[in-house]
Amino acid sequence: MTTAMGAALRRIQLGNALSAFGNGFTVPFLFIYVSQVRNLGASTAGIVLATFAVAALIVLPFTGRGIDRRGPLPVAIAGTVSAAIGSMGLGLADSQSLVVAAAAALGAGIAVIQPSLATMIVWCSTPATRSRAFAMQFFMNNLGLGVGGLLGGQLVDTSNPSSFVRLFAIESVMFLVLGAAIATVRLPKVPKVEDAVPTDASAKGGWRTLVGDRAMVQLCVLGFVMFFACYGQFESGLAAFAVEVTRISPATLGIALAANTAAIVLAQFVVLKLVERRRRSRVIALVGLIWTVAWIAAGVSGLVPGAHGVATALLISTYALFGIGESMLSPTMAPLVADLAPARLVGQYNSAFALVKQLALAVGPAVGGLMAGGGMYVAYIVMLVVCSLGISALALRMGRRLTPAQEIPPRMSAPRTEVVDAAVVVGETDRTPVSV
Repeated sequence: MTTAMGAALRRIQLGNALSAFGNGFTVPFLFIYVSQVRNLGASTAGIVLATFAVAALIVLPFTGRGIDRRGPLPVAIAGTVSAAIGSMGLGLADSQSLVVAAAAALGAGIAVIQPSLATMIVWCSTPATRSRAFAMQFFMNNLGLGVGGLLGGQLVDTSNPSSFVRLFAIESVMFLVLGAAIATVRLPKVPKVEDAVPTDASAKGGWRTLVGDRAMVQLCVLGFVMFFACYGQFESGLAAFAVEVTRISPATLGIALAANTAAIVLAQFVVLKLVERRRRSRVIALVGLIWTVAWIAAGVSGLVPGAHGVATALLISTYALFGIGESMLSPTMAPLVADLAPARLVGQYNSAFALVKQLALAVGPAVGGLMAGGGMYVAYIVMLVVCSLGISALALRMGRRLTPAQEIPPRMSAPRTEVVDAAVVVGETDRTPVSV
């Protein structure tokens, strides 16, 4: 990596961490805020949560083309402005129409930011450093969300709406800080054969190219099942199962969620060393097996209600195992999307994968909520065990379509200590080492 690439990447990661920190102030309390603090009811709160997904689904099909035509920087800044306006709007809104409109602005902004930042990280990394860069992004995201959630819990007061205004104001400011941070980033301008910065002003045929890429289509199917079976269940079916079947208290559920974050933060870089030189398809297949064990543990926790301590430990283990699986995916999935993408369509591929994620996050809670509401807990656990095993099968099948370079990223070369002439750096963007 060049010094300029390293500096740009650090600035992107810092801004991303600060925005996650701000996001952590509001995410755990959004449902309570809309339904109870603003007295708009649970149905309106549900509409607000659905609005996030709908807004993302509307803007993401166009986001990739914007990134590839204009570059990720202006698209990301537009997203931060939209998110900041939406966040502050949620804090000030006191009617259903205003709350939904603010949620739409916030959801659209966040949806635009995600593939834009992913593309910027691709531009500012090499195939050898990309896994570590995305692992760092995931680590900082979770650390920021966790710390923000803890601080937000100390500031919030359900009897005082102004305390929530304060939380949303903090989140809004953090989005603007992210925008300011990335606005000062100088993205690399010199393309390389294997890792080019897109210079093609046209993204015509982008979706046609993507749909014709069998490996990418299989990765999108795999991603949908993955997000459906994990993230799509955290706040719906799994939470309902934990409270209604395992009979743990909401406070204990909070501990389980904290165990998930702790597993990610503690395991991320240990896991990275273990997986970055392994076949990506096999790493993903292993995640499927880990999540299979997690769902079996959740199911067993519902069978031992008399042994409350054992049931609680099993449920907390479920969340921790999910965290370990997530830490294995962060240096695997996003870099694989980048390595599959043609240089001129990196934004399109990142946006398509983000779109698949949003679809899963919209369908997952709906299915989980319906099954939990109907008391179909045995069928629910069986379905998710099958989905987890399906992740392993789909990953191994996808692996047969990957090239060796896509399966196993190149090893990071040792830092070079010699002084490199500035003119050489301009011509060869990978000569000057930097520690990230």
